[in-house]
Amino acid sequence: MAEEELKAISDSDMDSMFVLPLSIIPLETPALQSAKLIKNVRLKSVIEIFSDDQTGSGQVDIESLPRMFNWNPDELHPDHAVLRRLALLPSYDVYSLRISLREHGIPVNDFSALKLSPDKASELTKYMVMFTRPLMKMIYADEAVKVESYDDLLHLFRDPDVRKAKQRLEQMATSLNIDMFDVPRFLEDYGDTFLSLSYYRHSLDRLEPYFTACVAAMKPIRTHFQLRQNQGLMKTCDMIEDTINNMSAAITGRLEVFERRTREMWGNLNQEEFRQVKTLIERYHVTIGAVLCGLTVKMNTFARTFPRPSTGGPVKRADFMASEMIQGIEIIRNSEKQFAL
Repeated sequence: MAEEELKAISDSDMDSMFVLPLSIIPLETPALQSAKLIKNVRLKSVIEIFSDDQTGSGQVDIESLPRMFNWNPDELHPDHAVLRRLALLPSYDVYSLRISLREHGIPVNDFSALKLSPDKASELTKYMVMFTRPLMKMIYADEAVKVESYDDLLHLFRDPDVRKAKQRLEQMATSLNIDMFDVPRFLEDYGDTFLSLSYYRHSLDRLEPYFTACVAAMKPIRTHFQLRQNQGLMKTCDMIEDTINNMSAAITGRLEVFERRTREMWGNLNQEEFRQVKTLIERYHVTIGAVLCGLTVKMNTFARTFPRPSTGGPVKRADFMASEMIQGIEIIRNSEKQFAL
């Protein structure tokens, strides 16, 4: 990707790491229903009133809302209280939100809306293969069945048309100590848990070219005859590179632990084992989401500022690293402490 143009990562709102559409939050102020809460380049949460390629992004600080909407200055407006709590959440991906919104007592119009779009779920199918393969092997063995998505798999389990498959489903239900008719529900729960892993793995994988380009962009800074004498700038570059490398390695390591535990689960399938694996994975949703959210915001801004290796010289890149990239980097770095077993 060294000679290719870097383009900012663009997901639908519900698929995004750093965008929360306020339409899903019950707010009293009509104008806020069409707005979004986003993480800016400094990883601060701000209200985005509008955004398009021509006019850019219209952002408002949360503490400026009372003046903007003429709220009573002598009492805390209910919407202001909710938005302040939302601003504290480290990531706006759906899996982190499911946990964080409940923990902070923040209401949602419809909790079922907290799921990935069908397009994103379809895009993640290739990541789900490692999780669906053990299921297929257990139930259908060598039977010829066509599965292109997790929904296809669930359909097979709801309406199995192979006699041996029905027998194996009964065996699986026995192992799980549940009724055979409850197996599809178990598999939906299973699928959602591992769809979250696929989502995080996909998010990390597509950031890799941006990491490479960002680190490469610092080389001309370090070799510039004047800039290299600025020790503060050199430390800034080192901190940014270390953060990228360490956070990427930490998430990769955690995902590998999850994948190993999943393989072990299928060797000793029972409800308790699945519950433990599910709990382990969900325990790290907020931490992984926080790191990936921060890195995605930073890499998006880098891609917009330097879409090609030839864009901007060493001085412009140095200004960007010292003013934009380093701001809020500690928020990402502090998340590393949460990766301890």
